[in-house]
Amino acid sequence: MGHRLEGKTALITGGAGGIGQAIASLFADEGARVLLVDRDADALAAGVARLGRDRIATATCDIADEARVARLGDAIRAHGDALDILVNNAATREYHRLADADAASWQRILAVNVIGAGLVTALALPWLRRSGRGAVVNVASTFGICGRAGMGQYDVTKAAMVAATRVLAIEEARYGVRANAVCPGSVLTGFTLGRAAARGLSEAELKDRGFVPAPIARWGEPAEIAAPVLWLASDEASFITGAVLPVDGGVSASGTRVA
Repeated sequence: MGHRLEGKTALITGGAGGIGQAIASLFADEGARVLLVDRDADALAAGVARLGRDRIATATCDIADEARVARLGDAIRAHGDALDILVNNAATREYHRLADADAASWQRILAVNVIGAGLVTALALPWLRRSGRGAVVNVASTFGICGRAGMGQYDVTKAAMVAATRVLAIEEARYGVRANAVCPGSVLTGFTLGRAAARGLSEAELKDRGFVPAPIARWGEPAEIAAPVLWLASDEASFITGAVLPVDGGVSASGTRVA
């Protein structure tokens, strides 16, 4: 175990997913007390059971619901009434070309990926300011930097997350709160593998015969996203704010995925 987050408390949304779980595990190993948040209570409980970390508490919250986000403050107070780090990791997806996207699909994705993240951030800021060394790390996407076809609504929301990171960095600097973003590329999570299985591909087939998702010629792993999130959240990055860090195996450098 390390000590880079010793004495700090972190709130992580999207805590039932692969990247959220990897961030929570690493944060706990580095000494943080973690409040892990997700709208799926069963998946959240199962994930924490797998992690087996006594530093991790949970709270169920659909961040698209403003009233439930407000009640998340009670969970923060119950967890020690302190918050040094916020990781906005929760996200949902829509699979439409922009020409086919209707208002309902826009409302669903914006409610979580943009508005929900904004509501959680606003809720957390009084604690982060009080910390004097608060840090926000937004999990955006390399496809908020590079466009692609077929998932444009998701990419639009992740571009919004990139913009929100820069604005937040400027607005909160006077309070000692830093804001940075990590932009993952294609990552092997349970969600990714589930979608592959629905198309009849096993994990081995996805790796061996599926498309190569990056110039580095392999898929990313959740732990490879968690590590830069940890660094940006830690005091090692104390003079970094407003940064947008691609963690994508070179996709954003090339401007496209490699087929």
